[in-house]
Amino acid sequence: MVMSTKQANFLLPEDLLEELKKTVSKRQQSKVVADALRRELKRIRLEKSLKASFGAWRDEDHPELKEGTEAYVRRMRKSTRLKRP
Repeated sequence: MVMSTKQANFLLPEDLLEELKKTVSKRQQSKVVADALRRELKRIRLEKSLKASFGAWRDEDHPELKEGTEAYVRRMRKSTRLKRP
């Protein structure tokens, strides 16, 4: 799949730009920057969703897990084993 590209103008700290030029060939610089930006945007989205969902899970909404998830899973597995032929 071929993605279309657009040119973007933004500023980078001089030392970062110099390191990029020293480390990565000219042909690969845009790819390196795009990959790093994708990773950072993914991290930011994850952080935002974690903050937004904080406190969504309440123990009183899930009394079946009061004894812990291991006990819950064992009960679930035991009940399905009894129904097998």
